[in-house]
Amino acid sequence: MKKFLSLVFLSIFTFVLVACGGEKKEATEKVEKKVIKVSTKFVDDEQTAKSLVKVVEAVNKRSNGSLELQLFTSGTLPYGKDGMEQIMNGADWILVDGINFLGDHIPDYNAVTGPFLYQSFEEYFRMMKTPLVQDLNAQAYEKGIKILSLDWVFGFRNMTTNKVIVTPEDMKGLKVRVPTSQLYTYTMEAMGASPVAMPYPDTYAALQQKVIDGLESSVMSYYGTKQYENVKNVARTRHLLGVSAVSISRKCWESLTDEQRTIIQEEFDKGTADNLAETEKLEKQYEEELVKLGVQFNDVDAEAFNKAAAVVFTQFPKWTPGVYDKIMENLAQIREDIKNGK
Repeated sequence: MKKFLSLVFLSIFTFVLVACGGEKKEATEKVEKKVIKVSTKFVDDEQTAKSLVKVVEAVNKRSNGSLELQLFTSGTLPYGKDGMEQIMNGADWILVDGINFLGDHIPDYNAVTGPFLYQSFEEYFRMMKTPLVQDLNAQAYEKGIKILSLDWVFGFRNMTTNKVIVTPEDMKGLKVRVPTSQLYTYTMEAMGASPVAMPYPDTYAALQQKVIDGLESSVMSYYGTKQYENVKNVARTRHLLGVSAVSISRKCWESLTDEQRTIIQEEFDKGTADNLAETEKLEKQYEEELVKLGVQFNDVDAEAFNKAAAVVFTQFPKWTPGVYDKIMENLAQIREDIKNGK
């Protein structure tokens, strides 16, 4: 009997040890974490960067350790053309930068963000939902680029210089910084300026050293980067809408689980809304503060600039024939729908 009880006790003890060992192994087993770098040129004081901080924190929290988005602002990591190369090469990378860098690979993106097209954010947002633009997103995916958003607006771009600009004639001889983009280069040339391509973080010193005479930028960027310390006049040309695309490499996107993809998409959608709400609120506030800082704002001859910039739409042989007409057809319908409250 004693021998039997000893055997029973030994069996129970062995079972407990195995069970505990199994629980310990299960408890210590780690979920493999996916680390994704998020690169942008926007500095920490700009609204886009502030909204991105919220997105990154929310994604990391919701994923319970399976995702780690790492945000790099102020051009710390490659952005623009170099950032898009990271995307297309399949890196674990998210780029938040101008849609013009998508246009380097799918040219018609530049057409739908061309000069003097939109009169409001709403017109632009509706255009991004059209079959025309959704087809561009599909083309981007085929080239290794997954579009998470095209709607991170930071305001209409204006001319910021030390000279009052009213007509294209006033821009002759001015050296104006532009992104490394044909669309921006051609737009500035058509408006009368001499475009100088350079990274945005270099512009503060370039203005001080008189390498350039001015910028074309939104009020948000102008204020957030303290460019008002160098140039004191804003001409409301509203020549292009300042808007960023959020892109992730297709290879990275397809490596994620359905849950991870849902988390990333939903949080960037929330970030889009947060960025828009703050931008609309801050634009007026910043303009009032800029006036107090000695900045002057002036209106321009919009008709003269529209007429001058029309040539831009004829300078891109890689654009799909007739794409401008399709854009204008969509825009006419969008304006009609908005007018009728649809």
